[in-house]
Amino acid sequence: MKSYKELEIYNEAFRLAKATHLMSLDLPKTEQYELGSQIRRSAQSVRSNIVEGYGRREYKTEFIRFLIFADASLLETESHLEMIKELYEDISVDKLLEEYHFLGKKLSSFINYVEASWKTSRDK
Repeated sequence: MKSYKELEIYNEAFRLAKATHLMSLDLPKTEQYELGSQIRRSAQSVRSNIVEGYGRREYKTEFIRFLIFADASLLETESHLEMIKELYEDISVDKLLEEYHFLGKKLSSFINYVEASWKTSRDK
């Protein structure tokens, strides 16, 4: 694998961060700098932590640590989506919630794979 861009979890996280950003622009103006900002940052953090972890892939424990950070940001994003769902019934977030849940499963599986099978040039 030559680039983080080859990771399915990265591509899905990027797509969802973009969709989340666009959805957040539908929030009322009073929420643009509060809940809107929070959800944009947490969604971006999912993909950013995957990238940063990949950059440290030669250090397996560091890679795993950043994947766990990505998972924590994913859970935060889901929590923000649930709040939006409760507060703003006219903004549909069910599909995003479902997609983040599915990404969480993929991310968990990838963490398990890295823990069990990831080999680096430092493993001898």
